[in-house]
Amino acid sequence: MRLVCLFFLVLLANGARADLTIEITQGVDNPTVIAVVPFGWGGGALAENVSNIIAQDLQRSGQFRPIDQNDMLAFPHRQAEVFYRDWRALGTEYLLLGDMEMRNGRYQLTFEVYDVLAQKKVLRQSVDAGKGQLRDLAHYASDKVYELITGIRGAFSTKMVYVEALGGNKLYRLMLSDVDGARPRLLLESRQPLMSPSWSPDGREIVYVSFETGRPAIFRQEVATAKRVQLTNFKGLNSAPVWSPDGKKLALVLSKDGNPEVYTLDLATGSFTRVTRHYAIDTEPNWTADGKGIVFTSDRGGRPQIYKVTLASGHTERLTFEGDYNARPRVSPDGKTLVIVHRSNGVFHIATQDLATGDMRVLTETNLDESPSIAPNGAMLMYATKHQGKGILAAVSLDAGVKFRLPSKAGDVREPSWSPYF
Repeated sequence: MRLVCLFFLVLLANGARADLTIEITQGVDNPTVIAVVPFGWGGGALAENVSNIIAQDLQRSGQFRPIDQNDMLAFPHRQAEVFYRDWRALGTEYLLLGDMEMRNGRYQLTFEVYDVLAQKKVLRQSVDAGKGQLRDLAHYASDKVYELITGIRGAFSTKMVYVEALGGNKLYRLMLSDVDGARPRLLLESRQPLMSPSWSPDGREIVYVSFETGRPAIFRQEVATAKRVQLTNFKGLNSAPVWSPDGKKLALVLSKDGNPEVYTLDLATGSFTRVTRHYAIDTEPNWTADGKGIVFTSDRGGRPQIYKVTLASGHTERLTFEGDYNARPRVSPDGKTLVIVHRSNGVFHIATQDLATGDMRVLTETNLDESPSIAPNGAMLMYATKHQGKGILAAVSLDAGVKFRLPSKAGDVREPSWSPYF
């Protein structure tokens, strides 16, 4: 299998960029114990330690506890070298072995997973990638191991975009990175605010709000080439763009008719369709998983709450009732869960609501949590928060069992958007 990331090879990458750093703050109570043995490699020093990256990926998920390499009794590279009793003595449940070699100018990784208790091989796979893609090899293997053991598709190979504010909000950067914060790349730099980035369903483009024209305007930009086009130039608000699941439309907020309302934009024809009609403020739209409806924030009931409009009929219903403030709705990929910013006792948290039962669950305990973005597998979400007086990104699982932070060594970071699968 060939691992290709064509449209990430020509990203703007001028100047040094400080990585976000991972700080795991909470994992599940009984994580799966896995031993990721250092991979075999006959060449010189590699630019990246692939087996270490896999171990870090799995640990960051909160579902696994990798065994420290210093505690390993052996470093096997093939099945004949595996002595299960040694690994059982360490409490190991799964064992990951790997070998790397160079073939025709490309790195090839062959990895195997063993069920230690059953004493059998449960996975063998080979994947190759070009130079500069060692982290892609590692994330790919992490995805396969995670899915094998948890039954949930891994999302370590996905990306995220976020806004970095430097110099007391005097410089704004739209950044792209791996979801672990590694390999940051500059997509756009501006002296004016950048907001609300959102991915296209195929992962090739993003939309966002920029104030570079002197007022908020929505731009569409190709990730690989940085080619971009301005989509709106109306007076007043032009905000909160988000792609439809089929990639053919955007939902967005415009106040061109005097009041903030939700609209859709047909990307093929350039035509705008007004969706909401109310004297209140309607904002922060997001599509339902099937693309047939839009959820949005509105204060039409007196305080910000979440509503849903069915596009075919225009029927609108209120979804949230608990608490005096619920905003920034996001729908999980399976369409079953609503993720929101929820205010409780004057503090903003990230919460979920079951769309079938209405049951709400607060996921975070930090202050000023905002801008949630859900992973394409629905297992985790990224959000912006404050830590030690600084804007950072953080992540939490949808069952609140796993949490980690991604503080930046540079400026404040905010407005995360988790990519789809590529």
